[in-house]
Amino acid sequence: MKIKLVGNDETYAVRDIVRLFVPMQKYEFVKGSDYDVLASLENGGYFAEYKTENGTFCHNINKSEYDKNTLKLCLFKAMQKAFSQKPPWGILTGIRPTKTVREMMENKLTNEKIAKILENDFLVDGGKINLALLCAENERKIINGIPKNSISLYVSIPFCPTRCHYCSFISQSVAYSKKLIEPYLEKLEYEISQCARLLKNYGKTVDSVYIGGGTPTTLTAYQLEKLINALYREFDLSNIREFTVEAGRPDTIDREKLKVLKNMNIGRISINPQTFNDKTLEIIGRSHTALDAEEKFYLAREMGFSHINTDIIAGLYGENFCDFEKTVEKILALNPESVTVHTLCVKRGAYLAEKYDYFNTSAKETAKMLDFASQTLIKNNKNPYYMYRQKNMAGNLENIGFCEKNCECIYNVAIMQEVQTNVALGAGASTKLVCGNKIERAFNVKEVSEYIKRTDEMIKRKETLFETENF
Repeated sequence: MKIKLVGNDETYAVRDIVRLFVPMQKYEFVKGSDYDVLASLENGGYFAEYKTENGTFCHNINKSEYDKNTLKLCLFKAMQKAFSQKPPWGILTGIRPTKTVREMMENKLTNEKIAKILENDFLVDGGKINLALLCAENERKIINGIPKNSISLYVSIPFCPTRCHYCSFISQSVAYSKKLIEPYLEKLEYEISQCARLLKNYGKTVDSVYIGGGTPTTLTAYQLEKLINALYREFDLSNIREFTVEAGRPDTIDREKLKVLKNMNIGRISINPQTFNDKTLEIIGRSHTALDAEEKFYLAREMGFSHINTDIIAGLYGENFCDFEKTVEKILALNPESVTVHTLCVKRGAYLAEKYDYFNTSAKETAKMLDFASQTLIKNNKNPYYMYRQKNMAGNLENIGFCEKNCECIYNVAIMQEVQTNVALGAGASTKLVCGNKIERAFNVKEVSEYIKRTDEMIKRKETLFETENF
C-alpha cells in the first residue's frame, strides 16, 4: 500500500490509522501521484483520500492549526466511509489506550468531561469509554502504591512443550531445544547473581517478581525449585508484594511442580486454557484439551492456590460468538480470581499467518466477544484493572485484565504503563529503566544459544545503562 503525506511528516500516526482498517498490509511512503492513501495539510485545511477499486473516498476538515490528532481524524473519516465501519476505539491508537485517560484524570478533569473528549475528539464508542474510565481509575490506585526506589523483576523461561501457531513471544519447543535447558538455566542463575549485586549497589528493592516465558512449568520440578531458590538466595525478596509464575500450558502442570511452587511461597499462578473448544485448541497448536485445563485448575485449588489467573482469547480461528460465550461461561464456573481477555494477535511468519486466513472471525464479531466478556465479568465482580494493545490485533481492539477486589497484578500494571523500572533477566528479556518521564532500555539477545554464549555482555549492558542514567 502506497501512502503519501503532504504538509506533514506524521508517518506513524497515519500508518496507525490505516492499520485500523487494513491490518497486516505492507506500507511504503511515496512522493508522486501514484498512491492509495493521501493525508494532507495545506492551504488552511486537512484533506484525506483513500482509493479503492470501488471508488475514491475523501474527507476534509477546515482547520489551519497543525494538529496530529486532526490529521488522524480526517483520515479516519475518509476510511470509515470506504469500509462502512467504525473501529470502537476511534483514533485512540497506540499500546496504552488508558494512558490518555489517566493523564486527563491527573489534570483533575471530571469523568464526564473526559467522556466527552473521548467521544468528540477521539471518536471512542460509549462502551469503550466506560471501560477506559474504570480501568484507568484502577491503574491509578496501583501506580500510586508503588514504593519509591523499587523495581519489578522479570525472569524469562523461553521454552514451551510446543509452539502455539499464533505465538509472538520468544519461545522454543522442548523437542527442538531440550539440550539447551540446563546450560540456559546455569547462565540465567549467573545473570541473577550479578544483577542482584548490581541492584544492591544502587540501593533498590524488589517490589514484584514475574517468571514468564514461554512456559516456566516446562521445566522439571527440580529445575523450578533450583531457579526460585536462586532468586531468594541472591535478591532480598522479604518485602515483595507479589510473586507470579506462569503455569500457562495445562499440559506442563502436575502435582509435583505445583507443590514446589506452593512451598516456595508463589502467591499467584496463571493457568491459561485460551479456549474451551477442543477443535480450536487443535488448530492453534495446543497439546491439551479443555478438560485438561479444567482438571489442572482444580488440582491447583486442591493444592491451596488462592490466586489463579486464566487467559482466554477472542477472535481465534474458526470461532464464532457462541464458541467464545461457552469459554466465558466455563471461566465463570471455575471462578478464578483474575481473568485476562486477549484479542487474537498474529505476527507475520507465524504458522497461522501462513496456513489460514486467521482473522476469519470478523472485527465486528470479535468486538462483540470482547463486549460480552467485559460486561459479564464486571457483573460477576471482576473489574478491569489494566489494558494494553499489540500490533496486528483484530479490529484494533484490546487485551484487558479483570480481577476481584485486591487481586490486581501489580507487575502487569507497572510494566505495561512503564511507571517502574523493570529489570529483566534471560533470553529475549527487555530491561526498562524509568527515570521520571524518560525510559531507557537494555535488550537481552533472543536466541537461547546466543544468550548462553553472551551472558556477560547482557550483564554489562545493564551495568552501563544504570551508570549512564544515574540509576
